[in-house]
Amino acid sequence: MQGTVRGISYSLRCAAQRSASVRMSSHSTLPPSPALLQPLQVPQRLMLGPGPSNVPPRILAAGGLHVIGHMHPETFKIMDDIKLGIQYAFQTQNNLTLAVSGSGHCAMETAIFNVVENGDVVLVAAKGIWGERAADIAQRIGADVRLISKPPGEGFTLKEIEKGLAEHKPCLLFITHGESSSGVVQPLDGLGDLCHRYNCLLLVDSVASLGGAPIYMDKQGIDILYSGSQKVLNAPPGTAPISFSEAACLREGLAILAEKGLEQSWEQHRENALRFHKGLEDLGLKLFVKDPALRLPTVTTIAVPEGYDWKDITTYIMKKYSIEITGGLGPSSGKVLRVGLMGYNSTKANVDRVLEALRDALQHCPKNKM
Repeated sequence: MQGTVRGISYSLRCAAQRSASVRMSSHSTLPPSPALLQPLQVPQRLMLGPGPSNVPPRILAAGGLHVIGHMHPETFKIMDDIKLGIQYAFQTQNNLTLAVSGSGHCAMETAIFNVVENGDVVLVAAKGIWGERAADIAQRIGADVRLISKPPGEGFTLKEIEKGLAEHKPCLLFITHGESSSGVVQPLDGLGDLCHRYNCLLLVDSVASLGGAPIYMDKQGIDILYSGSQKVLNAPPGTAPISFSEAACLREGLAILAEKGLEQSWEQHRENALRFHKGLEDLGLKLFVKDPALRLPTVTTIAVPEGYDWKDITTYIMKKYSIEITGGLGPSSGKVLRVGLMGYNSTKANVDRVLEALRDALQHCPKNKM
């Protein structure tokens, strides 16, 4: 017992000495990090993954404009412009059309949290990681989540959706328009009417497809629609079309889309995707989505060629060409390479550049002979 007391006394003395030492040095300051004394170095790369995409000079310039007050009339004008731009991109006259400060994932949470209550039945049509993510969010707030699933590379038919609606009687159906994890674009015609026939709201994720594939919120009967700023809109990440933002960058991304026109933007993405798909087939590569009608024009998924490690291919292309392409995500992980051709990056020149990079990678990356 006496030894224990002596040990405690010694520990207390050490603690007191340390405390005194801290007090003595409290007037000194920590030195700055050497890294912060060096100029910021940002490599220039061609971002041909599934997003973010390269930001055009016009949008970069908008981000460098002077800061103005959040109550200034010019700020309100920018916010009004953004609202009108989103209404155009979404093809809707909904008054509650805004942009939240946050990612597309934030918009997903915003949409679900605002329409789902504890115990509500939510039907999630999952054909990739984003349907799974929506199901997880809904479960966390107490929803009774029911899943209908398709393998990566496939989409849902109206009959399959109707069977789920009739069986589960949900208050909300979640479905992804452009599933970037598998490269599938989901047909939406008739889906809104079908949901409303079963007294169900339709929530659509268009993060990877808005501006690159046709979508008509009002005409297709979509009740809630959200997207992201860093894909086809080519704005920096951090704003999501569903609520409002103070950033002028999103306004410029929407302005570029408005000046080009939705139809021209859709056609640009379709033509460049077809050119890319033809080039891939000429290289002997296989497209992961077998049905051409279901291929997302903004993100192409390529089946990893037999004998190759997808990481070797993406690493080689990044190192030699400074071009970003990525592997699969969620259910498609290890199965595909993903190449994004979005907005500013959707050009014939970029199609040819990434095809040349893939051709070179296939010749120089090690191939497993087993």
